[in-house]
Amino acid sequence: MKQFPSMPRGLWFEEFEPGQHLVTAGRTVTEADIVNFAGLSGDFSAIHTDAVFASSTGYGGRAAHGLLVFSIVTGLLVQTGLLDGTLGAFREIKNWIFKKPVYIGDTIRAEMEILETQPLKKLDSGLVRLGLRVLNQEDELVMTGKLETLVLGMPNEIKGKR
Repeated sequence: MKQFPSMPRGLWFEEFEPGQHLVTAGRTVTEADIVNFAGLSGDFSAIHTDAVFASSTGYGGRAAHGLLVFSIVTGLLVQTGLLDGTLGAFREIKNWIFKKPVYIGDTIRAEMEILETQPLKKLDSGLVRLGLRVLNQEDELVMTGKLETLVLGMPNEIKGKR
């Protein structure tokens, strides 16, 4: 019998169905997030790091890096437990659109819908295509796109036990 370090609590590929919906918890973007992401990525663009400059632009203040917000969203997805121990990989980002800036103090959450599933028998897994909408605390759409994930298939020794 294949041994797992601990039993995954996420859904296996076979448990995903098109049309399923989920809303993540919210998370507030902080100045520390922006400073740390700038250091990690090397992107110290003034729109993110210079309050005086940013306030003189159409943004009216410092905006979070779009890829920082996307990274937070992937973390929020993982925190739901839906993919805990069953996520093989984030494989592809498609049609990602940055609709509105996210500012320090904004709280974001993601609405997810399973769009499609595709088994990959050779890998004992499958592709799960997600539609994502990222909203701020005012329910304004700030980002939208699709994320393709590789999700592990249910091992034979677990089938029928869930």
